[in-house]
Amino acid sequence: MLKLKLHWQILIGFVLAIFIGIFFTDYVEYVTWMGDIFLRALKMVIIPLILSSIVSGVANIGTGESLGRLGIKTMSYYFITSTLAILIGLIFVNILQPGVGADLGLTKEVENLAVAKESFGDTLLKIIPENIFESFLNGDMLSIIFFSIFLGFFITKVEEKYNVMLTDFFNAIFEVMMKITLFIIKFAPLGILGIVAGLVAEQAGDTNLLLDMMGRLGMYMLAVLLALFVHAFITLPLILKFFGGINPRKHFNALTTPLLTAFSTSSSNATLPLTMEAVENEVGVSNKITSFTLPLGATVNMDGTALYECVAAMFIAQAYGVELGFVQQVIVVFTALLASIGAAGIPMAGLVTITIILSAIGLPLEGVGLILSVDRILDMCRTTVNVWSDSCGAAVIAKSEGEELKVM
Repeated sequence: MLKLKLHWQILIGFVLAIFIGIFFTDYVEYVTWMGDIFLRALKMVIIPLILSSIVSGVANIGTGESLGRLGIKTMSYYFITSTLAILIGLIFVNILQPGVGADLGLTKEVENLAVAKESFGDTLLKIIPENIFESFLNGDMLSIIFFSIFLGFFITKVEEKYNVMLTDFFNAIFEVMMKITLFIIKFAPLGILGIVAGLVAEQAGDTNLLLDMMGRLGMYMLAVLLALFVHAFITLPLILKFFGGINPRKHFNALTTPLLTAFSTSSSNATLPLTMEAVENEVGVSNKITSFTLPLGATVNMDGTALYECVAAMFIAQAYGVELGFVQQVIVVFTALLASIGAAGIPMAGLVTITIILSAIGLPLEGVGLILSVDRILDMCRTTVNVWSDSCGAAVIAKSEGEELKVM
């Protein structure tokens, strides 16, 4: 109920921003400062959040059996399905091109789009930071993500007492950063009011602005929803059928309760107990598999979120009139994959993770204001896909371990 209330607040803020931007152009400066503060607050948490979430996630996988055969299978599944989801999203956003030709007052010369001037090899080379503190200062997201993965992995290689201490430390930092992030999100309606009012005011007098904006947002939603549909009802069922010998319809019926809960709450973490119960008791996966794969999946396996991040970043680039070539789109795919690993299983986590991708390809964070107004329904759908993918992964991995399931 609280999340729905926030959603309505954001919608009201969005509509009010358009009204102010069109009819009270001379007074828009009295609200734009709220958007500036909101964006500064988001920028403030991006780096510590992504650092702590990835280090914490990698370190918590552990050593020994956890990083053995089961761990490799689990992470391989998550990597493959997330990559497939991102590629499906990339195909749809390139076909539909929802942001191309949208006169939203956003077309401008974007500075510091470094990836446009570098070869793919140079880009890969610069992922390795010469000075990580310089990367923190400059906001070099790819370097920060690379360092975070390395740090998390080698935390598992030190003595146990240091391993536990460092893992607990980064877990604690992540929890604190999430508390701060949730606090900032409470001010999203005011932030969106300030951002959108300023954007609309720049095009005051253009009677086609509102219709164009609504039409393009509709195309953007269509791109996301079509891509999610294809991944959920074609890609994942094919994986179930051909890699696990599992009946997709029976598996879906067994997951009805957690899927409906995921759709209602927009939270894979809140749905986790129901998902574990259904996968273990209705699907027939052992507790050994469910207790490892599903909690890990709720943190690092975000197919729907990764897909959404890719489409959203491409839409914002198109709306700004920035043409992303092959190298830039590879960066989007790579960053969306890694950012989704650090996406918390809570409502509106995509608000933060999308800023990571925008920062990585040098796009202004103001573009978030365009998509947040329609984020609620997309959040519900992508969370459902996240949970559906987690359950499919647990079943396929259990079958590969020789277990007999109830959904054959």
